[in-house]
Amino acid sequence: MAKADVEVLRDHYAATNARDWKRVMSDYAEDVELIVPGGTLRSGTFTGKDEVGEWFGDWLRTFDRDLRFEILEISELDDGSILLVAANRARGRASGIEVEMPVFWRYWLRDGKIVRLRGFESRDRAMVGEER
Repeated sequence: MAKADVEVLRDHYAATNARDWKRVMSDYAEDVELIVPGGTLRSGTFTGKDEVGEWFGDWLRTFDRDLRFEILEISELDDGSILLVAANRARGRASGIEVEMPVFWRYWLRDGKIVRLRGFESRDRAMVGEER
């Protein structure tokens, strides 16, 4: 696994936890593609930094500022993508309900930038690239 790509992802999550949105967005390639599975806030495919930033902004605004991610696993898969599993701890902004749930993402990087990311509902599905 390319150590530089892992460091990009570690820094990306650290920037998210720090609410450093400029740094977060600098990790994306201009033509980044985000694929979000059904059953989430807004599923579909989003292309370009603006659309990807808007999707994550909408999602993050559903939580209070106490939202945090803890990276649990980073592994390179056969196709060169990186599986990242993280614990997501937050409190719903409207409900006040505390939530703790894992998130499962596959990332593809090129020249130190995230060019594609795809969310999954489980680690097993992420490992094989399988939708619901």
